[in-house]
Amino acid sequence: MGQKYIKQFIQVVISLGIAIWIFWFLYKDIALDSLIDQVKSSNWSWIVFSILISILGYFVRSWRWTLLIDTEEGQKVTVTRAYHALMVGYLVNMLIPRAGEVARCGVLTRTNGISIGYLIGTVIVERSVDLLCLVSVILLAFMVERELFLNLANQLISIDSLGEQLLSNLPIVIGGLAILLLLVFYILKRFRDHGLINKLQHFFREILSGLKQIGTLANPAGFWISSISLWVIYFLTMYTIAFGIPSTANLSSGEILLVMVMGSIGMVAPVQGGIGTFHALVAFILIQLGISEVDGKIFAAIIHGTQVLLVLGAGLISWLIMMKLPSWIKPEEV
Repeated sequence: MGQKYIKQFIQVVISLGIAIWIFWFLYKDIALDSLIDQVKSSNWSWIVFSILISILGYFVRSWRWTLLIDTEEGQKVTVTRAYHALMVGYLVNMLIPRAGEVARCGVLTRTNGISIGYLIGTVIVERSVDLLCLVSVILLAFMVERELFLNLANQLISIDSLGEQLLSNLPIVIGGLAILLLLVFYILKRFRDHGLINKLQHFFREILSGLKQIGTLANPAGFWISSISLWVIYFLTMYTIAFGIPSTANLSSGEILLVMVMGSIGMVAPVQGGIGTFHALVAFILIQLGISEVDGKIFAAIIHGTQVLLVLGAGLISWLIMMKLPSWIKPEEV
């Protein structure tokens, strides 16, 4: 048991170290005066509005979670209580990546008497749908800003020359794909009992079973509407804060969508609160959109900083509220 905790501690320290290093590398050349000037020149009415939209998003996510908690076990979970548990989870995620998902389930287990295994199952369903939505949003961004996508790809590799090479070597390409598919099939069959293969198969089975479970809910329409609404809210959060900062006020809605996609990918990285990875990807796409490097990095710092302060403040309040609630006692134990 001691070795397990030591291993987890080392993983946390490494992920935090990587996050801090990326953040330092990005901002080491930016003078503090530049950041202060940008903050002072920003329209904080828009930024506060952005924060209010974020809070709405947390309540929508909480409502969606209650739709999944369809069990006679324990006490019925209200949206308010789900919100407080959710914010505690986000607070824990700021310290230990991904641990917040278990933490929020543990909070409801203590206060509402619902088994943690059941609650973790609902979180897996949530994350499966969130992944599906993220892929859908990336495809939407590609369709809206197709030219910019192709320009970015061309910076990495010449698409035209790649296409010509593929066509001129079509038989080799088809043969190579066939060999690759056979190799994948062989590996899956030969090493089907290997831990990594089992984990991958288990991951996809969980996503499929989670999607099937949604159809059995009492309010499946509400679940899908809230899931889509969350991404609309994420977009509006970034869109309004862009209005509040002079350097990004003229970005189009399609360009903001691209920035949101890059930021979402940065938040998926296994580091505390997306520190560093969020800033790097958001700043990168803004530079491609014609924003100066300094302004792009400062924009990323402002939007991420306001969200971090919101999570810290709301998370601590929710933690205090939930800790004051008594632990759930089964009726037969009274």
